[in-house]
Amino acid sequence: MKGTHDLRNNILEYVYVIAGAAIVAIGFNAFLLPNQVASGGVSGISTILHGLFGWNPGLVQYAFNIPLFLAGVVLLGKKFGVKSFIGTITLPLVVLLTDNWEPWTSNPLLGALFGGIVVGLGIGLVFKGNASTGGTDLLAQIITKYTGLTLGTSVLLIDGLIAISAAVVFDLEKGLYALIGLYVTTKTIDIIQLGFSQSKMVYIITLKQDEVRDAIYAEINRGVTKLPAIGGYTGEARPVLMVVVYQTEFTKLKQLIRTVDPSAFVIVSDAYEVLGEGFKRA
Repeated sequence: MKGTHDLRNNILEYVYVIAGAAIVAIGFNAFLLPNQVASGGVSGISTILHGLFGWNPGLVQYAFNIPLFLAGVVLLGKKFGVKSFIGTITLPLVVLLTDNWEPWTSNPLLGALFGGIVVGLGIGLVFKGNASTGGTDLLAQIITKYTGLTLGTSVLLIDGLIAISAAVVFDLEKGLYALIGLYVTTKTIDIIQLGFSQSKMVYIITLKQDEVRDAIYAEINRGVTKLPAIGGYTGEARPVLMVVVYQTEFTKLKQLIRTVDPSAFVIVSDAYEVLGEGFKRA
């Protein structure tokens, strides 16, 4: 059973890589390149070089991706390298195959917004496949591995320089559109990686711990975890109750806490992925 599960996951990762790379290429040719939106990455470099010298973007991407792919193999492992090799080959190939497509918009703002969404969707899928399309998103994964930054932040740091370069090569307005596209891409990547927050994690500090706990059990049917804590001012033990609820249950939880203990101190944060009983299966 475990072997079958691992094989299924491995096949799914390759599907993510190939589909994601193709989506990135389509977003590039349909939205970004025709509007000269160089929103970072090797694709952004190829957009700039296409505008300056008329060089074929697909070939430029192949040329830049080779050394970055080799760096990925060395730093991220051979297993990662196999899937990234597929992504590295697929993306420029689809760019070459779709380079005669008509632009889906000639409005640079729409190109930046929808190009950013489509490219972010594709890169996010490739990242879910534990791989890369080569280029600076591979470099972003290296930075993420060794710094702990989110993938979206890593992409933003690296590719921001390329977007600024677009302002110098084309004009300031095109550079601003590139930054818009880059921002949308990074946010889309994080959404694909983390998902939309559908749950809330709530920490409750109250003198009526048992009453609050029992009320949550009875009214919302959610488990409560008691975390040991000590008051910083009093030095007294003051356990903290932690509970995770769906977004639709949060308002009821808040009202419940207010009813049982109006003076309770409550901290709320988003929980992007919750695995276990009552939520998504692991």
